[in-house]
Amino acid sequence: LEFRHEQKRHQQKHSGPKAEKKKKRKQREQDAEQEQDERKRNPRAFAVRSAVRMARNFHRTQDLKTKKHHIPLVDRTPLEPPPIVVVVMGPPKVGKSTLIRCLIKNYTRQKLADICGPVTIVSGKKRRLTFIECNNDINTMIDLAKVADLVLMLIDASFGFEMETFEFLNICQVHGFPRVMGVLTHLDSFKNNKTLNKTKKRLKHRFWTEVYQGAKLFYLSGMVYGEYQTREVKNLGRFISVMKFRPLVWQTSHPYVVADRMEDLTDPEAIRLNPKCDRTVSLYGYLRGTFLKNKCQIHIPGVGDFSVADASFLPDPCPLPEMLKKRALNERERLLYAPMAGVGGLVYDKDAVYIDMPGSHVSHQQEEVRPTTELVQSLMGTHTTLDAKMAASKVSLFTGTAALTPEEVQDNSGKQGPVESRVWDAETQRERRKAIFAEEDDEGRALRWKEDLAQKATEAYLRQQRAAPNVRKLVYGAGE
Repeated sequence: LEFRHEQKRHQQKHSGPKAEKKKKRKQREQDAEQEQDERKRNPRAFAVRSAVRMARNFHRTQDLKTKKHHIPLVDRTPLEPPPIVVVVMGPPKVGKSTLIRCLIKNYTRQKLADICGPVTIVSGKKRRLTFIECNNDINTMIDLAKVADLVLMLIDASFGFEMETFEFLNICQVHGFPRVMGVLTHLDSFKNNKTLNKTKKRLKHRFWTEVYQGAKLFYLSGMVYGEYQTREVKNLGRFISVMKFRPLVWQTSHPYVVADRMEDLTDPEAIRLNPKCDRTVSLYGYLRGTFLKNKCQIHIPGVGDFSVADASFLPDPCPLPEMLKKRALNERERLLYAPMAGVGGLVYDKDAVYIDMPGSHVSHQQEEVRPTTELVQSLMGTHTTLDAKMAASKVSLFTGTAALTPEEVQDNSGKQGPVESRVWDAETQRERRKAIFAEEDDEGRALRWKEDLAQKATEAYLRQQRAAPNVRKLVYGAGE
């Protein structure tokens, strides 16, 4: 008996993404051939009619290409780069924590109840993100402006711009301006679509004026069950995942570590005997910028200068996927690392590895241990703030002239900054700092004549009647 094995004939795809791609490629080839045939058949139709117009088009094309050129910078990013620092900034009660929770749920399919400290996630095959919430504090703004790669600037559309937004933008200009994206929230408070569109347009143009023309501005229209809409959060997360960053000179020339975990290694007996004794603290985090030398001097913002006793390399607690796949990540590769919030599978030390067991695998209930900030609070010995020092400082423009205070120095630039106006918010029961611009104030004054037109017309009519002479009294006299 003879068995003949015949290979199954390949069937071409007639539907689906591959078939559509093949059809488009075939259509492009046919269009290119048809254009070549038309050029050969009728060359005069494709000849240059106006040399001036051709020169203008050529110059315009070259100008557009030249605008896209950048000064070449040295990119010191390693092969396995550290996570990108995404700072979520905005005034109080604008939705910062809610946005971070929604983005974490979008990337990792996990819910994080409490946002405490930096939260690191794996967002793609070659990218990790570290989300940090910026509090309404000038010191926090200064620290995060130095290390931020991307700033998500939340704006309450129902209230308008607040002074915290412009304070953070001015702070960012000192050490190199990071990428800034605006996010409008509380859009569901507008009931009229015409008012909503006007507000969007006004805020967008003001945001472009402060950042740059064409800056990206996202709209979060409303909330469903205490979270933003899934489609809008997904679009925002997709935009963050593919964003490109230019290396900032200050960040690439300074080694720095954003500590996401802190452990106090001091002997408990020494602390019991002397609560104010010198402490030995171990800080964990990703090294960014340049190389960090061992036994070198470092500066901790708000604390002071210290010397490093030992710097060592530990395994990555939130590694990238090992195998490069064509499509999305697996569920096991969607890692979430937030030790200050009590979330993270493995915790690496120099001599041990600790596994975080969920509550279902442990028979007895354990108390949740979180790092406190008592050490940082005790070491902060600054007597005056940066604002007080800046207010007391003086500058002399020329030799032999009197020193000028900040109040005496006038801003001669053409661009006028916002004017602060304190407004009491009845819903949140707090005072808010509204930013008012000169052109918006003039526009408001120009439109105030439209208010109470009916009452104004009635008063004008009565004044006219009282001022006009009464013809009846003049002819017949005043009757009793």
